[in-house]
Amino acid sequence: MNKVTTFAMPILSVLIIAACGGTVVETVDDTTTSITDDDVQAVDTSKFELGTSSSITEVSCTLSNGESSTCYSITINGFPSDRTELGPFCPTTTTTEAVDAGKWFDDGVLYDLTGEFISKLDIFYGDSNWQLYDENTKEVKITDTQTACEAAARPDVSAEYNNYCVQCDISYYSDTDGEGISSTYLIPVTPVQRSSAGSVDRSSIGVAFNGVVLDAAAPTEDILSAYTIAAFDDCVGHVNPTAGYHYHGANHGEGTCPGVDFEEDGHGGAFGYALDGYAIHTMLDENGDEESDLDTCRGHTDDERGYHYHSAGAGENLFIGCFTGETAR
Repeated sequence: MNKVTTFAMPILSVLIIAACGGTVVETVDDTTTSITDDDVQAVDTSKFELGTSSSITEVSCTLSNGESSTCYSITINGFPSDRTELGPFCPTTTTTEAVDAGKWFDDGVLYDLTGEFISKLDIFYGDSNWQLYDENTKEVKITDTQTACEAAARPDVSAEYNNYCVQCDISYYSDTDGEGISSTYLIPVTPVQRSSAGSVDRSSIGVAFNGVVLDAAAPTEDILSAYTIAAFDDCVGHVNPTAGYHYHGANHGEGTCPGVDFEEDGHGGAFGYALDGYAIHTMLDENGDEESDLDTCRGHTDDERGYHYHSAGAGENLFIGCFTGETAR
């Protein structure tokens, strides 16, 4: 397991967070770029700007191939260091505009979760059972308590929580200092290429430089089956009881999501590390172009950066396609 949750609370089987726990990385048939020693760059911990109660230390670890190695143990507090508040997530009424609402993605497209979008879900999904708002008051039905949030996000959602816009407030899961949930991730100090690509499955993908988890795909089919929408903010992030605030996509067109600068040569900038130790860069370069030589895992090699990944689009419910390197057990 890559993730150790240190916040004491009951274990919940929560739909929205089903993709957010670490699992054993299995080998897949996909091939990746052939990486030489010159193409491997060690993790640069100076790139991280973590919040208080966060830390990075070196520890002994065992990689997924069974070899002993040295890893960075990165403890984060579940809140982005480059922001002071989260959201917005769900729109409050059917007239709420994009500036006061969050996001939802479907079939690779990131949508503004406006009040109008909520009011037309029956048309969008071709199902008249969608009704996330009160027809009289035009108010959107939002999970505005911890109990409601967790009840609406369970796999066995009761009928009373169908047709809700689901959001959790970070205050439900914060410690006395107002921070999020403390979690620890292991990343090899120096990446080790796998013999075959490793499936990301339900594993967390990595850690952003601002101390936010880059998580696996959200289980959208399960969420939609209960006629719920698990709202994201403009950064394609939201809160759950085990990981605090975390990302399901990289939306660098919206500012600090997370914040990133392009490389000096115009190459897409790095915003985090995958759990195998390879850096993850933005999907596009400063000219708005995507790299043309990415492998199955969305990685490639150049002389300046060695092997590294490029994130998928903000609406694709995906960061990388697979792990090129060994992860820590």
